[in-house]
Amino acid sequence: TGHRWFAWFYDRLAGAMERGPLGKLRSRLLAGLTGDVLEIGAGTGSNFRHYGSAARVIAFEPDPHMLKRAREHATANIDVRQAAAERLPVDDASFDAVVSTLVLCTVRDVTASLAEIRRVLRPGGKLVFIEHVRGGGALGRAQDTVQPVYGWFAAGCQANRDTERALRDASFAFESIEHTKLSPIMPAIYGVATVETP
Repeated sequence: TGHRWFAWFYDRLAGAMERGPLGKLRSRLLAGLTGDVLEIGAGTGSNFRHYGSAARVIAFEPDPHMLKRAREHATANIDVRQAAAERLPVDDASFDAVVSTLVLCTVRDVTASLAEIRRVLRPGGKLVFIEHVRGGGALGRAQDTVQPVYGWFAAGCQANRDTERALRDASFAFESIEHTKLSPIMPAIYGVATVETP
């Protein structure tokens, strides 16, 4: 279970960030998606307005307070359900795309979550991602230092997680990947990945 107050706070924080670079990135990556789309860690539904009508979306969110707010923001082509990324209650190879935005920093088991994404993607399917990551040098060391306190405040978020390496270790190949900053202290990656085949 999550924090009721954090769902409220996240909605307002997301609204502020949506007016900046994050909102533009969401639109750029999600607007063209079509077919069957699965979103993990939907939060309060910040991505929902960026999907086109040609996307049939199932959005999973484990936190009950976030889930309630996400359902309030869902449109006709978005089905919001409760589940964690580590165990998705859907069939193998059943989605054309999986969307993860600011989620892989928070999942309890990133290896299991990425294995589930691989499992549910159809051949040729894509993982579309925006994730904040550990910085280099002094910023990375500062993230390591504040992580215990930050993680509690931010509902388990691990700001110092090396998500790019985790994706590579899980045999994802980057169709595109860009490095950016969502704020002066929040380095991030975004792009599209596919499952590497032997």
